[in-house]
Amino acid sequence: MHKRLFTPGPTQVRPEILKELATPQIHHRAPEFSELYADIQSKLQSVLSTKNAVLLYTSSSTGAMESAVTNLVAKRCLNLVNGAFSERWNEITAANGVPCDTFELPWNVAIKPEMVDEQLATGKYDAVTLVYNETSTGLMNPLEGIAEVVANYPDVFLLVDAVSGMAGAPIETDAWGIDFVLAGVQKAFALPAGLAVAAISDRAVERAKIVPSRSYYFNIPLMHESHLKNQTPSTPAIPHMYALNAQLNDMLAEGMDRRFARHAKMAAIVQAWAKKHFDIYPEDGYWSQTLTSIVNTTQIDVPGMIKRLADEYNLRIANGYGNIKNKTFRIAHMGDTQVDEIQGLLKAIESVLGL
Repeated sequence: MHKRLFTPGPTQVRPEILKELATPQIHHRAPEFSELYADIQSKLQSVLSTKNAVLLYTSSSTGAMESAVTNLVAKRCLNLVNGAFSERWNEITAANGVPCDTFELPWNVAIKPEMVDEQLATGKYDAVTLVYNETSTGLMNPLEGIAEVVANYPDVFLLVDAVSGMAGAPIETDAWGIDFVLAGVQKAFALPAGLAVAAISDRAVERAKIVPSRSYYFNIPLMHESHLKNQTPSTPAIPHMYALNAQLNDMLAEGMDRRFARHAKMAAIVQAWAKKHFDIYPEDGYWSQTLTSIVNTTQIDVPGMIKRLADEYNLRIANGYGNIKNKTFRIAHMGDTQVDEIQGLLKAIESVLGL
């Protein structure tokens, strides 16, 4: 039997959206495909508050992360690290031979704007990577404030992993001056895994044209050239695009402000519950709007709790990630999840734990 997902990706997908994956196949060079691409494009621009191109990647978010650092670093990259996925972005950067340094903090501590300013003042960097919302820890870094700092360094490009934040928390791409912001659709978009999206600034496209090519599949100039024709360089995940288009319709019908407010309300409920019974992993003031990482203060059997929730209630939450597995557990409150569903989940956890 299907387990209702409250995991921080993949997230629950509504049946009507799953049906979109069964739309009869079309040829990716046919006019119908270009119409689909253009339709998706305008809606993604609305979601991301941007006039920039939004590239579609038939890959996980990791592919878009790799694309960013292999195409947009001409001199040296500063990787801001305070969690598993910011750590991964540094590993991706180094593995591709891109010159880089890390600025690293404990996983429960947010990257602050003044810290970024101090690093960029060295003049060593022309790009900086930031994870907006760390899926591993439930920590939301202050993207807007950091973007304001980066804007003071005109030659430095801001590259943002918004994987578990996009579509669940506001991202003002153009107003904040973000050069590249990416996400996979299997989190707050509430879609099946297999597609990533990334808004890219015009100046980033121009830089990508002069950076020596390190990739073919993730080559931004090739992707952008096709984008201008409402095409992709190679065969994309067309069924996923139909699902994305339908979900974007529903998201915009809900209204992005209302969608963000629903996420904020669910976060407040889960976080109040977590403080009552346990504790919250990140430092105060930097708690995520889309998932909460709860500290195992009472030494419960986290794998046992997760199994009982699945077996007895057909509900699935997530263990902690990496170094904080079993020391924390994670509840996602993102995507199409509703307030009453979150309340029901918390009651089920209380029943399992005897709270």
